Amino acid sequence: MSARFALGARTARTPRPFIPDYRVASLSTSRKPSPKKGTPGHRLAHTAPRYPPLAFGPHRLYGTWSYGSSAVADGNAREAAEGSSEQLLLSDAQRRTIYALSTPPGKAGVAVVRVSGPDALAVRRQMVQTGRDGKGKARERDPEPWRMHRCRVVHPTTKEVLDDGLAVFFKGPKSFTTEDVLEIHVHSGRAIISSVLNAIACLPFCRPAERGEFTRRAFEGGRLDLTQVEGLRDLIDAETNTQRKLALRNAEGATRARLDKLRNETIQCMALIEALIDFGEGEEIEEGIYEQARERVLKLRDTISLHLNDNRKGEIMRSGIRLAIFGPPNAGKSSLLNFLAQREAAIVTPVPGTTRDILELSLDIGGLPVIVADTAGLRKTDDVVEKIGVERAKQSVESSDVSLCVLPAPDVLVPSGAAGYKLQLPASLATLVTDKTLFLLNKVDLLPSSDRSSAVNNLPSEHIWRASLNTGEGTQEFMQGFAQVLQQRYNLLTEDGSRAEEPLITHARHRTHLESALQFLDAFLQTPPEDVVLAAEELRYAAQAIGKISGLIDVEDILDAVFRDFCIGK
Repeated sequence: MSARFALGARTARTPRPFIPDYRVASLSTSRKPSPKKGTPGHRLAHTAPRYPPLAFGPHRLYGTWSYGSSAVADGNAREAAEGSSEQLLLSDAQRRTIYALSTPPGKAGVAVVRVSGPDALAVRRQMVQTGRDGKGKARERDPEPWRMHRCRVVHPTTKEVLDDGLAVFFKGPKSFTTEDVLEIHVHSGRAIISSVLNAIACLPFCRPAERGEFTRRAFEGGRLDLTQVEGLRDLIDAETNTQRKLALRNAEGATRARLDKLRNETIQCMALIEALIDFGEGEEIEEGIYEQARERVLKLRDTISLHLNDNRKGEIMRSGIRLAIFGPPNAGKSSLLNFLAQREAAIVTPVPGTTRDILELSLDIGGLPVIVADTAGLRKTDDVVEKIGVERAKQSVESSDVSLCVLPAPDVLVPSGAAGYKLQLPASLATLVTDKTLFLLNKVDLLPSSDRSSAVNNLPSEHIWRASLNTGEGTQEFMQGFAQVLQQRYNLLTEDGSRAEEPLITHARHRTHLESALQFLDAFLQTPPEDVVLAAEELRYAAQAIGKISGLIDVEDILDAVFRDFCIGK
């Protein structure tokens, strides 16, 4: 009898604690009296509470239940009688369904709200109403994927109509993120976008996406590699036709294919060395394997060195060519900047020293992104402010990718007998002029008509044009020739005018890993044949360095740097 009483006491007053499923988000706030003992609704305290089927999402992340007197472990009899409730919130790691606006905010024809994750279909069921949707079980059926449907977008709780739009459901893994994806197309107005995003936020299993999280999920799902991710970001940021073409090739996997070729060649060389370690020459494999591997590594090293010695063409094409315009005062530098920009971007006056600071503009010249810098006129001066501008101008020319010297033709062309003219450079420009400097002889309209086409003997560069920015004479020839020089200099065109192979390296990260791979290949070539184990390790490190570019190995330390520059909805 005492044992039976003790058992009853343990059952009634010291219940076994119930640990709720981590997926359950909330407990019912209703206060229902506990059923009396003996009624069908009574439960022993050590049994888990029963709760209705979960309402949100196919993965049963959320649901409700009520505690009766037997579900309370703190011994509070009054709370047990009245029922108690509490709210359990999911962490961001548990809320795997993300959402964001994928189009630029503002007034436009269409705005696209993207939802991705395991509960994307649940979002559609609660917020999208189409003419094809039925009631009850008919409404629970999955929509036809990859097909746009006309719909009404409603609030998930109040069922208020937010907008009339379109919805398309992408069934994973055949989606951008390899997950279930829902795209809701609504009218792009500030109030509409805000109401739709706030409505999705009411669903407890959804959370706002972080920067680049959609693309990161595509990477983690194997849809893209790191070079394709970078190409996609560059494609969004492209401002010129050349940038678009280069970024599109990277996004389509052209860079990945070229890197895979380098990496596979390294692995094949490593396989030859591994064969020596496992079997040894003269036993079960032919002789000369080590020499064969060395020859292949030498060719591979030359290929990587060729890519590294490209004068940063890929990075420059992606970020922009830095062009510095320099010359003496009143040569027409600011007039050239206004001509290139097709607007009054710089102040132009006949007073020498008008421009005292550097003025930069981003322009599209011949399909190339060019960052043009207008600098102060170079001369000796006692003016403190102008002296600072002259020093900044010299620094800009020295750090630029391309320098264009603008000279007033009447002041620098000196008659040289019957042979024509010779060019006399001002002393202040002598230290800045190199064999790669481009020249524009401006103000040719001030020369006699018979002398405008006369030959100039001592040209410091093969690229020199004559024009008048005031009258427009020769400006078209200058723009065509200048654009062609840029395209040839950055390997967009070969000398015969045909398209050249696009650069492999487009980011500083690529260059760093290829330089590391080159060092490991050099270390392999310096390793004696007796140390085949060390030689194999050097090749292994080289293959890993190349693999880091496309993300074929563990690259968690660089993922954040790659994805943080994306917009929220991408």
